[in-house]
Amino acid sequence: MRLGQKRFVTALTGTCAALTLTVVPLNNAFAKPSIEDVREKVDRLYQQAEVASERFNDARILRDRLQQDLASVKADEVAQKAVVDRIESAVDGAIAAQYEGQALSATGQMAITEDPASFLNQLTTLSAYNDVQSDTLASYDRAQEALDIRRDAVADRTSELAGVTRRLEKEKAEVESKLAEAKATLAKLEDEEMRKYLAAVSAGENVAIPKVSASGRAGLAVKFAMSQLGDPYVWAAAGPNSWDCSGLTMMAWAAAGVSLPHSSRMQSGMGSPVSIGALQPGDLVFYYSPVSHVAMYIGGGKIVHAPHSGANVEVADLHRMPITGARRMG
Repeated sequence: MRLGQKRFVTALTGTCAALTLTVVPLNNAFAKPSIEDVREKVDRLYQQAEVASERFNDARILRDRLQQDLASVKADEVAQKAVVDRIESAVDGAIAAQYEGQALSATGQMAITEDPASFLNQLTTLSAYNDVQSDTLASYDRAQEALDIRRDAVADRTSELAGVTRRLEKEKAEVESKLAEAKATLAKLEDEEMRKYLAAVSAGENVAIPKVSASGRAGLAVKFAMSQLGDPYVWAAAGPNSWDCSGLTMMAWAAAGVSLPHSSRMQSGMGSPVSIGALQPGDLVFYYSPVSHVAMYIGGGKIVHAPHSGANVEVADLHRMPITGARRMG
């Protein structure tokens, strides 16, 4: 070995001898998540699924309205087409009559007539007839323009409906994706872990049910909602045996004779606003921003609601989720 090589090896050996090797355990990187971590992840996925499902409800309401509107403008188009056809037939007849009457000019007819006075009367009648035909042509133009407007309206509604249908499909896919991810997360738990998870979830749901004191329409709404306790949450459902949050409140108030849309966002604009400190049984409480969940206040700082997929209609604490407002319906 050459002298330079010996010096290099010696230096390298000395450097290595002076190094302190720090071993980082890999266990933390691959450790299984705790039950609390699993619960937080699943709750987050359920909440994201509910946000998408409420957007689905909004789009479904818009789709139904557009379908009704489209049917109306189509019927209007058919009726206007009949008007155009009727006027068009009158115009065709007028053109034919005018064409057949051009054999002699008015001057020529005056020259050969045996009764000039009678001819002048006929000429006055003919002028009035021509005025009528001019009005007919003008009516035809107006009717055709009205028909074009209706055809444009049909095309616009058809395009809007197609867009909303695509939006419905997108929201449905997102709901199903989030729920599938939550299911897959829970499927990874061992039996003992699943028992701990269910125990943690039920611990947060064990809430004492207050004595509900409500009368009138609000009393009927509260009674209906409370009678659904234990029914499963199913997204976009509105009974009779499964519910989503806005489906439950919609049908509860329907039992009291108040019509609400199947949408937490739309319900948040109904009725009259009420402060959290002035809540009464039957008032609707809205959560998150933008609004994506609704519950019914029942008194004693408690609500009844359909929480999320994998859960049932339950009584919960008023402040379980971030509140954005409340409304009084009856």
